Amino acid sequence: MPQSVEDVAPAELSDEEVVERVRAGDTPLFEILMRRYNQRLFRIARAMLRDGAEAEDVMQHAYVEAYRHLHQFAGRARFSTWLTKIAVHEALRRARRRQREPRARMEEGWEEEMASGLQAPEPSPEQRLHAQRTRQLLESAIDSLPRGYRTVFVLREVEGLNTAETAHCLGLRTDAVKTRLSRARALLREELLQRVGAASASAFAFHLTRCDHVVTQVLARIAAALPRLRDGA
Repeated sequence: MPQSVEDVAPAELSDEEVVERVRAGDTPLFEILMRRYNQRLFRIARAMLRDGAEAEDVMQHAYVEAYRHLHQFAGRARFSTWLTKIAVHEALRRARRRQREPRARMEEGWEEEMASGLQAPEPSPEQRLHAQRTRQLLESAIDSLPRGYRTVFVLREVEGLNTAETAHCLGLRTDAVKTRLSRARALLREELLQRVGAASASAFAFHLTRCDHVVTQVLARIAAALPRLRDGA
């Protein structure tokens, strides 16, 4: 006899099952969705904005908006794609706003972040240094891409979305996604891709302390908004 949704451990529920239970009033389960997609949203927002702190702001905005509009999720696309599109739109809004303002120094503190937040422990100092340089090479190369190419590359090559999902998130045609990905790959010289391709999954890592911080902030914002949401505000 198949298990009912109520009998399944929360962590084993599909996104859509979690959504249904959150809609039914089990608000704390929303944390499961955040922890599943913190890494993805951070990478995408960081790739689009080239700023870790602002990427976290985008994530919080995306989660709060997703929660507020959860009743509008119709299942025509996967929840992960729907959520990613919300984050992409917010990151694009911020990027366009920057273009209308005096350009701020974007890379301040970047080296410090690279040296601390993106390092992974390695068995030896030599391996640690090599891994750090590899990630720096890859991330620097990705950062050098035009934003349109950079976003497509991160969605497709780092996050593993397919062409149709990427097109849906960015509001592009599938042939435009394919063209941008091809040009992004051409700009990232072949020898660089061969050298650090295996490390691409560690690019723009979103570590546990950041994960906990974002989850705590979003849950607090949702809790504060619950009375207004129940009243239809």
